[in-house]
Amino acid sequence: MQYTGYELLWLFLAYSFLGWVLETAAAAVKQKKFVNRGMINGPFCIIYGTAAALMSVGLHEVTGLWLFLGSAIYAASLEWIAGHLIEKYYRERWWDYSKIRWNLDGYICLSMSLLWGVLGFVCIKWGNPLLVKLYGIVPDLLRKAIVWILLAALLVDALATYILLTGKSGYLDRWEAADNRFEQVSARLGKWISTQVEKRIHNAYQVVEQLEMEELFGTFAEGCGFYKVVWLFFAGAFLGDITETIFCRITAGVWMSRSSVVWGPFSIVWGLAIALVTAMLYKYRNRSEGFLFLAGTFLGGAYEYFCSVFTEMVFGTVFWDYSEIPFNLGGRINLLYCFFWGIAAVVWFKCCYPFISRMIEKLPVILGKVSTWALILFMCCNITVSCMALARYGERQEGMAAASDWQTWTDAHFPDERVERIYPNAIRVE
Repeated sequence: MQYTGYELLWLFLAYSFLGWVLETAAAAVKQKKFVNRGMINGPFCIIYGTAAALMSVGLHEVTGLWLFLGSAIYAASLEWIAGHLIEKYYRERWWDYSKIRWNLDGYICLSMSLLWGVLGFVCIKWGNPLLVKLYGIVPDLLRKAIVWILLAALLVDALATYILLTGKSGYLDRWEAADNRFEQVSARLGKWISTQVEKRIHNAYQVVEQLEMEELFGTFAEGCGFYKVVWLFFAGAFLGDITETIFCRITAGVWMSRSSVVWGPFSIVWGLAIALVTAMLYKYRNRSEGFLFLAGTFLGGAYEYFCSVFTEMVFGTVFWDYSEIPFNLGGRINLLYCFFWGIAAVVWFKCCYPFISRMIEKLPVILGKVSTWALILFMCCNITVSCMALARYGERQEGMAAASDWQTWTDAHFPDERVERIYPNAIRVE
């Protein structure tokens, strides 16, 4: 079943709480005392809620073995990403599977991924219907208020925890030198809260590894930081569009637009794929071709399936359909193209990335940063206008006349002929 926005938020909150209960209970059994196992101070383990929400969107159509495998892949990917983000921003490790067989740098392991697959299967098949039914019992206004209140509390808690753990003690020390007695009291209170939060986190996660983070200066976008990932997104979006266009010409004998946006040859799916896979597999870029192929095959297939479901839910449009290709899953992915994702990962890291990375790093620092934000602004406008064009195209198909300025402007600049030329394979669905 498909869920409304409020139902997804409710599932996120519910599973965040249930995940906190599960983690806290397991830690209590192991450590013989109560410990808060959430990433924040409140009774929420947001990685569980995020995983449940992603599975609810991306896997609501599949059942049986595919639901189990999809849950395992999505949960393992999210756990892997979360582990790296915690390491990067908190400079610590909060879990370590290094002593368990078939692990990947201690962030994920086969046995835990299979367990997440089972939990995901249970949640999607039985947990979601029950939670949504309970949510529907509450009066409409009250349940919406509950969702927003809990989200606001969660956001405040998360921001406070992040600020306290990522360097605010520096300005708290400066406050102590102030003449204002109130500011000094506030600074001491802030330092006490910071210390308590750090103690709580270190007490909850016994496997804590302090990591040395290398500081890089003098070169634009060195390593795999924000600026490098943004430039790789644009490079991947452009190269992906060109590759698909040439592929369609060779296989179908026609030149066909494969762009995701109305301005320029950019494939958002490819751009995000390149940016995400680089950020996720950067430290493994020198591993064997077999490792990169398998990682690209599984991650690419899961990513493409999620993109297909997401775009259909948001735009009511199917942008690709593999139903006529053997070994497909709902027409959204197929085995051959999953292998293409694996091959693309190998080619990217072994051939394309080193060259493109060097080209990006040759940019002057100031020019590189200004250009990055200009490109971000351009793409935000591009995506916004593209969404308007698709939304208005759907409305025109249903016979809706223009009633506002944005609809009139869109009709004038993006009539049906132009939209169909940009998105030739788009199919409207109910």
